[in-house]
Amino acid sequence: MLLGKLAFITGAGGGIGKAICKQMALEGAKVVAADVNINQVQSTIEDLKGGEHRSYQLDICDTDSVNNVIQQICSHYLAPPTILVNAAGITRDNFLLKMSVQDFERVFEVNMKGTFVVTQAVCKQLVEKNLSGSIVNIGSIVSQKGNIGQCNYSASKAAVEVFSKTVALEMAKYNIRCNTVLPGFTITPMTDIVPEKVKNYFKSAVPLGRFAVSEAFIRVCNLVGIS
Repeated sequence: MLLGKLAFITGAGGGIGKAICKQMALEGAKVVAADVNINQVQSTIEDLKGGEHRSYQLDICDTDSVNNVIQQICSHYLAPPTILVNAAGITRDNFLLKMSVQDFERVFEVNMKGTFVVTQAVCKQLVEKNLSGSIVNIGSIVSQKGNIGQCNYSASKAAVEVFSKTVALEMAKYNIRCNTVLPGFTITPMTDIVPEKVKNYFKSAVPLGRFAVSEAFIRVCNLVGIS
């Protein structure tokens, strides 16, 4: 159970991030939900049980924005979050020969740089306050296998995985854990734009013949050390 714990979730306006917020609230956590889309993240908070939750608009690529939100959280709750889930991410899919440099860079900026900026800001607070904590970064199975049309996304998620391993090594002496969860194809707003023939191709490779749902990932997060 997560009773009384303070959890900070990015990308909380929809998909996996929103589902994790809901389940953490049910398990007793105080949820701080952040997303670049303020309307979506406010909607997430309105759906949660309990009354100690808050929402923030956050650009995870902007260091000033991240530090400002972290300071507001610490001021309001009189402590930093001891659980961090980096669920924010984007796709800009295209074939290698057609992908623009801008789309390649933007995916790395959000998926990798954003994860770094938020993780660093939270870890600094935990170390300063001498608190243990748990960080879970949402990666992707395509970081292991690659994926046609996603050279930028696959590479960015592989970077997140190795980043997490390094953070775990560095932060262990402070009793701060860091793990990566690698979802397969999961039904979220991000995957709604994927053509049906592509979805059917991936579904044929799944033994159960169906995709994952966002609500399953709180269980996975628990397994890697949140609770």
